[in-house]
Amino acid sequence: MNQSYKGSIERVTYHNPENGYTIARLAVEGERDLVTIVGAIASIQEGESVEVEGEWANHPKYGKQFKVENYKPVYPSTLEGIQKYLGSGLIKGVGAVSAKRIVAHFGAETLEIIDADPQRLAEVPRLGKKRVELIAEAWGDQRQIKDVMVFLQSHGITTGYAVKIFKQYGQESIQKVRSNPYRLEREISGIGFRIADRIAQELGLGHEAPERVQAGIRYLLDQAADDGHVYLPAVEMMERAKEILEISAELLPPALEALRADDGVVTEDLHYYLPPLHRSEVGTTSSLKRLMQDAAEVLPIGEEEEDGLELAPTQKQAVALVATSKVMVLTGGPGTGKTTVTRRILHLLEEGGQKVALCSPTGRASKRLSEASGREAKTIHRMLEFQPAERQFKKGRDDRLEIDALIVDEASMIDVALMNALLRALPDMARLILVGDVDQLPSVGPGNVLRDIIDSGEVPVVRLTQIFRQAEESHIVHNAHRINDGQMPIIDNSSSSDFYFIEAAEPGRVVELVEDLCAARLPRHGGWDPLRDIQVLSPMYRGETGALNLNQRLQQRLNPEGRPYSHRGNELRVGDKVMQIKNNYDKGVFNGDMGIIDRLDAEKQVLWVQFDDIVEYDQADLDELMLAYAISTHRSQGSEFPVVVLPLTTQHYVMLQRNLLYTAITRAKKMVVIVGTKKALKLAIENDEVARRYTTLKERLRGEVGEVLEAGKVRLPDAVPTPTIVD
Repeated sequence: MNQSYKGSIERVTYHNPENGYTIARLAVEGERDLVTIVGAIASIQEGESVEVEGEWANHPKYGKQFKVENYKPVYPSTLEGIQKYLGSGLIKGVGAVSAKRIVAHFGAETLEIIDADPQRLAEVPRLGKKRVELIAEAWGDQRQIKDVMVFLQSHGITTGYAVKIFKQYGQESIQKVRSNPYRLEREISGIGFRIADRIAQELGLGHEAPERVQAGIRYLLDQAADDGHVYLPAVEMMERAKEILEISAELLPPALEALRADDGVVTEDLHYYLPPLHRSEVGTTSSLKRLMQDAAEVLPIGEEEEDGLELAPTQKQAVALVATSKVMVLTGGPGTGKTTVTRRILHLLEEGGQKVALCSPTGRASKRLSEASGREAKTIHRMLEFQPAERQFKKGRDDRLEIDALIVDEASMIDVALMNALLRALPDMARLILVGDVDQLPSVGPGNVLRDIIDSGEVPVVRLTQIFRQAEESHIVHNAHRINDGQMPIIDNSSSSDFYFIEAAEPGRVVELVEDLCAARLPRHGGWDPLRDIQVLSPMYRGETGALNLNQRLQQRLNPEGRPYSHRGNELRVGDKVMQIKNNYDKGVFNGDMGIIDRLDAEKQVLWVQFDDIVEYDQADLDELMLAYAISTHRSQGSEFPVVVLPLTTQHYVMLQRNLLYTAITRAKKMVVIVGTKKALKLAIENDEVARRYTTLKERLRGEVGEVLEAGKVRLPDAVPTPTIVD
């Protein structure tokens, strides 16, 4: 239950101006002992009087602390308090001596007089005109900061977000928030549509206000992009608007028209796009056509094989295709020799005098490509020289890569925006070889690029299907292909196997077995390191056998003594396995990178994580980290682990899909252990329905979309069809 206290700030122990995080000592009225307060506070000075609202917490090292959720400044009422407040350094131009003279002259009305008519300070002896002007200006600045914070908090904005808003807008905060609170979801990190919508309602903005409808449309398109869609069709837009925004259909056309005119949305054939995604899809199409419009220089294919391996006919076809094609796709499942063919392609290109670059979408994948090829491989971001400050790539249409050929591995992971950036940077005469397993899950970001390129029929494709002798000995490889073909895996739980199935029907028992496998059985019998070798992959985050619950159980089992740190109800501990869940170009860590928490400073709320290098995180960055003893299969893309443990129960019913199961199994290099029921396994294998993504890359490559118009030039339909909804 929240409590509130009034008092004066005796000491500021720590203040981070970036996020407002503050540790201070508060002298509470009527209390003998000082209170330690912690939380986000925009501006605070020793001597300042405040009222804080929040709740008590017991820190394991520092004892009782009052966690501030909201605060507001209050003026002191005693002469001593007023003098201390003025002389604290809060007001530029007022020191301890001048504060004493000001209070001596005006008495208890000091602050009211300064507030209403600061020029009256000229009445105080030995305060010159310049000093009076300086004090008046400084008082006005401080007053505005306080007014802004009080306004924001009075309208349901938490202190942490209020700090961010003030840092972004400064003295214009009140005006900007009042004029259009929905701008917050576009301009303030962490404030999405839901929070902005709540603030708007607090300010009295109507449910059907044009600003809300326009912001709601952007929100629907953002949500669609999070689900992998490049656009939303009109009918689905209508359905989502009715369900999520709770608005009627007739409000959409004028809002779409306003957004279209302001380059906030692109309309095309009753499809609605966010402009960056429309540009990305159009740009990817344009770049592929640009690369393919000129004939390739034919490269000679040597007879000698530098690795002594005889290629299979389809593999030879892939190498021959590279010798004559500007763009090609090489796809295939595990054990089909993609790596061997990639090495042979690299050799052919280099023998032909081509300057070749190699890249992958993730750091882990680029390291594997480098090891497999014996050449340097970079992440796409590094190769394109991403500039964190500008949030854009240095390499592009006006500064292209100086290469003759590019080999891109794990191409199924590349979303439409990243593919557009990559292709823009390729010279007209460069060759492009896309390598990836198209049967895996598509990219986390919007689009289904590799699948669309293949299905378009406009780009030469070689699909490897033959499993080679060494890979045939692996039950993982063999069963992955069986699953991909819709067949149940062959279960052989003998000691020589690398693919195991443990039957368990009850979710609670599944959790116990997963925990025991990671903490005891696999380390004891196989020598596997629970943190570095074993990875639990779950189809879902929620539920008893979901990643969230498994993370808590495994954290307690594998790292019970780690020094704890609480953040938004979640506990991180020194020694925990964690994953970065969004790209942070300033820190040089990216979505999917895994590390171990190395140490923490609980007082300053900073911790350090060991990735390849040690990276520092303060409180504002911690939302980018999650426990990673267990992760979703989607988040495992592009990674490989020695051992994969996969809980599979009918609790996961909505996510039991063939390509998800196939992706999870192919993440394992040495061993797979499935824990669950054969019914769930059978359901997943039989469900070959790939979740549809709304994209038009395939149609654009085929020339079926028609003339592509610039954003803001496409006619909005006179009438949007109303969907037929069957109860």
